[in-house]
Amino acid sequence: MTRDFPFDTLRAGAIAAISAADLDEKVRLTQATAKAWYARTLSLRSPLDPPSPTRPGRPDKPLLVPPNQMKKRSLHTKHGRVALLHAICHIELNAVDLALDIVARFADQPVPRSFFDGWMLVASEEAKHFGMVRQRLRDLDADYGDLPAHDGLWEAAHHTRNDLTARLAVVPLILEARGLDVTPSMRDKLIELGDTESAEIFSVIYEDEKGHVAVGAKWFRFLCAREKRDPAAAFKELVRTNFRGGLKPPFNDIARAEAGLTPSFYRSLSSISNA
Repeated sequence: MTRDFPFDTLRAGAIAAISAADLDEKVRLTQATAKAWYARTLSLRSPLDPPSPTRPGRPDKPLLVPPNQMKKRSLHTKHGRVALLHAICHIELNAVDLALDIVARFADQPVPRSFFDGWMLVASEEAKHFGMVRQRLRDLDADYGDLPAHDGLWEAAHHTRNDLTARLAVVPLILEARGLDVTPSMRDKLIELGDTESAEIFSVIYEDEKGHVAVGAKWFRFLCAREKRDPAAAFKELVRTNFRGGLKPPFNDIARAEAGLTPSFYRSLSSISNA
């Protein structure tokens, strides 16, 4: 424990990072918590740890609006590319907090220590992505917070706050897996438009996200095996219960399969619509 990292447990460090409204501090605490955890200088949890926050810390901007109020802009303009990068920056920021929340909220679950190794790697890579995209926005004379954003990602996770298996189904196996479907086409469009700097960032995100989905699939299958449930059937049941709306094709079947998410999980869900 040091003045810069005054925590004895992984859960306390993760909660402090989630709670930080200053985004530079959030990134710093995320990376410091991961480093201390991997150095094996932290215990997992303590009765003295604060409770997990109901919402992550955020600055005053961006303004949060319903998803249907988000404007669509053409990538053929600089403003359109800024809007895309801003949306991705917001997604990556939420992904940092979602990975940390899995660690903090479920630290009392009977899972191996390697479960937390995997999710702290996810959190630190999401923090890296956020920093890369934010710097690219600054290169384009913009910054995170300049445009509105929506709160759908955190709301989706909030519904699964009491069920680890459901959380894994919704966050890595739906929300993160969606990134595998759409990121390659966005990257290719940016290359076509000559924005190779942004395209290179999308390539880094895409390769890392395969690993993040794989972490989710690994532990989802682990929990299903322990509960003697068929993983594909359990996934469908949990999605119908905990996720609003259907799963949208097209699907990147190859990347999903590489991450352990085969079509038997999601194909039959692509046309459902849940209230």
